[in-house]
Amino acid sequence: MNASILKILLKKEVSLIRRNPIIPRLIIAMPILVMLIVPLVVTLDVKNVGVAVVDNDRTELSRRMIADMDASEYLSVTGCYFNYDEAFRQIENGKADAIVTIPKDYQKDLTNGKRPELDLKANGVNATKGTLGAQYATMSVAKTVLRWQTEQGTSLPLSASATVNLYNPTLDFQNYMIPALMVVLLIIICGFLPTLNLVSEKESGTIEAMNVTPVGRFEFVLSKLIPYWVVGILVVTVGMLIGWLVYGLVPEGNIVNIYLAAILFSLVMSGLGVFIANKSATILQSIFMMFAFIIIFQLMSGLFTPIASMPRWAQYITYAIPPRYFIEIMRSVYLKGATVADLWGQYAALSGFAILFSLVAAMTYRKRV
Repeated sequence: MNASILKILLKKEVSLIRRNPIIPRLIIAMPILVMLIVPLVVTLDVKNVGVAVVDNDRTELSRRMIADMDASEYLSVTGCYFNYDEAFRQIENGKADAIVTIPKDYQKDLTNGKRPELDLKANGVNATKGTLGAQYATMSVAKTVLRWQTEQGTSLPLSASATVNLYNPTLDFQNYMIPALMVVLLIIICGFLPTLNLVSEKESGTIEAMNVTPVGRFEFVLSKLIPYWVVGILVVTVGMLIGWLVYGLVPEGNIVNIYLAAILFSLVMSGLGVFIANKSATILQSIFMMFAFIIIFQLMSGLFTPIASMPRWAQYITYAIPPRYFIEIMRSVYLKGATVADLWGQYAALSGFAILFSLVAAMTYRKRV
């Protein structure tokens, strides 16, 4: 490798990136938009579940149960009705997600030591919201009844249990998503943009002029990738800063482990990008090919849906998805404070993919004279 030639080519690439009307804006805007907007939009937290209550008891206890449900940050009582049909119309109109029916003589039965049961129905159209909403309502009612029994002295809890949520005490879904979202930034910066850059050289014809020069293919490809590697690391840094300043989320582990994973994943995506560019004759072809990989990476890497919830055959396929390992590293370092020794399998997998994709990219690139 000729270092002087590489230096000259790097200067050319930096100048081209600066003069490009889109790439500089994309590099600046994308991490800000992804880290600020996506955590707020893509969330599995279920809040403001609408509950329609049918109060057939109409006692002090039933009123407290309704008030406690409405005071919860997860539940919102849409109305209290005297018959089931009125409450069911709230479900049909989409104004409620669950119906809680308090039976007649509910307070009286509790006072006499009986165990009356509530009738609770959930809207199955939105299965997640309906199911979780029903669970929230059940828990809220149970807490209210327990407090009321304690005040009345009619019953005392047999045992008390304490729940501690490890690694994510507040159960905030943003803490789960923000570390993983950095995979999107690196896929675009270190994979998508270098691919477009190389293919644009083919379409414009400048690569033909480069092919008749003494410049080696290694220096040429490396000059195309190094600027985006540097930008990728900067983008990860910006992402971590936004996570800290906006969401108050900081890594529990050493940030060196994050940068090491980012470097390895940058090599993986750049190798894949060069391979796609080598097989593409036009920018449109490269865009279609790259988007196919991006969709698979996002759907099967555990970014939005847990891998454990996928079918068994799909879980086996995820072992061939490089972003899976990067996401596991980011979440483990951020939330658990894991070290390289704890995640040696994931780092080894990323290293293997980086070597494999780099070799494939080098073998498929041909300098035509």
